[in-house]
Amino acid sequence: MAKEKLLFVIEGLDGCGKSTQLPLVSDALAARGIPNRPISYPDYESESSALVRLYLQGAFGGSADDVNAFAASSFYAVDRYASYMQYWKQDYENGKAILAGRYVSSNAIYQMTKLPREAWDAYLAWLADYEYDKLGLPRPDAVVFLDMPLALSQKLLMQRYEGENDRRDIHERDLAYLANCHEAAMYAAEKMGWHILPCADENGLLPREVMTWRIADLLMQIAQNA
Repeated sequence: MAKEKLLFVIEGLDGCGKSTQLPLVSDALAARGIPNRPISYPDYESESSALVRLYLQGAFGGSADDVNAFAASSFYAVDRYASYMQYWKQDYENGKAILAGRYVSSNAIYQMTKLPREAWDAYLAWLADYEYDKLGLPRPDAVVFLDMPLALSQKLLMQRYEGENDRRDIHERDLAYLANCHEAAMYAAEKMGWHILPCADENGLLPREVMTWRIADLLMQIAQNA
């Protein structure tokens, strides 16, 4: 029997298709008998994301490394806390599944890479204690990482911004940083038990509907075994 409370996370680097897949997977789960509420982070429509927006716009420095891992992690954590308390805690407590585009796992991807490799395990422990234990955010039942080759994700980002590179935030325009983030993601996935789904094969980008089916099928299996 599935547990009463479910929280699923769709993760991935910028340009991997999270925003596209979130509503599609939500609809697919609902059609299979799992009513759910899709949410997305950062919550740019809320005042709680103000520090995140300033950070990504370069207000604290033109490089992601200008803001240390713990400060930047706190910007995102506060945004999640405000969103949880104001918007989706009641749904979650009442048994509606939550499908999140990004979550605590994003800090592991984008902030842990700012630290030396020997500090990664300590950071992951700190992050879990901070966001789950001290802030009281729910722990996810599954994190699905959409693994998109960096070259393809950059192509998709160029299409999103219509070739206007100056519209990218400080994460999106730093290719070396994103490559390091991918390394951090693979490390965190192994340590934290994330599910990795490739977004491409030898023929290129996988069709959107194939990815939707794979994500929804995986989450259904997890829900049934929870």
